[in-house]
Amino acid sequence: MKKIKTAIIGAAGYTGGELLRLLLHHPTCDLIYVHSNSQKGKKVYEVHPDLIGETELEFTDKVQTDGIEAVFLGLPHGQTKGFLEEHPFPTNTVIIDLSTDFRDESDGFVYGLPEVHKSKIQEAKKIANPGCFATAIQLALLPAIAQNWVNDTAHITGITGSTGAGKALSETTHFSYRTNNISVYKLFTHQHLKEIRQTFRQINHDFNKELLFVPYRGNFSRGIWITAYFPYDGDLKTAVQTYKDFYQKAPFTWVSDSDIDLKQAVNTNKCILHLKKEKGQLIIYAAIDNLLKGASGQAVQNFNLAFGLEENLGLNLKSLAF
Repeated sequence: MKKIKTAIIGAAGYTGGELLRLLLHHPTCDLIYVHSNSQKGKKVYEVHPDLIGETELEFTDKVQTDGIEAVFLGLPHGQTKGFLEEHPFPTNTVIIDLSTDFRDESDGFVYGLPEVHKSKIQEAKKIANPGCFATAIQLALLPAIAQNWVNDTAHITGITGSTGAGKALSETTHFSYRTNNISVYKLFTHQHLKEIRQTFRQINHDFNKELLFVPYRGNFSRGIWITAYFPYDGDLKTAVQTYKDFYQKAPFTWVSDSDIDLKQAVNTNKCILHLKKEKGQLIIYAAIDNLLKGASGQAVQNFNLAFGLEENLGLNLKSLAF
């Protein structure tokens, strides 16, 4: 099997670490170099200790563009555009960006949500990986939006683990703040709402309903739990079958007939959904791992699609379960 010459730019953080774990064992990936300005010269396993024995790669602050067939960009939000202007890659290099910089499709990148844009991703050279909350919310509501079931305000709550805030310490990521605690942030204004609305309007041009999203900081390290609901006149059996049909060809999105919990999805690239109908509302639960289906796992899924590989290659991961 031909190896794809690959680089990771910004590989010292949580998403960079997850990319390393996936790509070091990916059967078609030849990881040429991993870039970090802050960790240059260090062995990868000195920064990501769980990778001891997996690789002898060292972080470099040098950027090689020639000969690189795929590059994953894990830079802080707002830095990717400038980086690509300073370091242009060949036009045939597949660029997968995990920041917010190119998620507006007017920027020339394909929005990398495979459940909607698979055919576009398969032809793309520039892919914008979706945000973590955006992934879970879209997968929770897309079939309903496509059926035009959401004719009133959709209410959404979501809780994310501390890794969703990145590796850099802040007041709200310290153990003493997070443990035995919960808090709301960016009430109704979360930045991922923009990309969510973009996708919803692509599959339903007339969609213009309010999305009221309450994000919570959770007292756990990884995972996202979404609860979304809206008024619904139909029956639950029809809704469940509609969701199953919508995701029939999606290898990582599953509709469960029984109640779900977050640990089913943590450490996997799955999105697991469960539907209920109560008091005239259709309620959808969604669970993902924010670092995998919400970031690095989905990026590898897009890598597979862009290179004509099996969509789940290198992504058959075991959940934590307990």
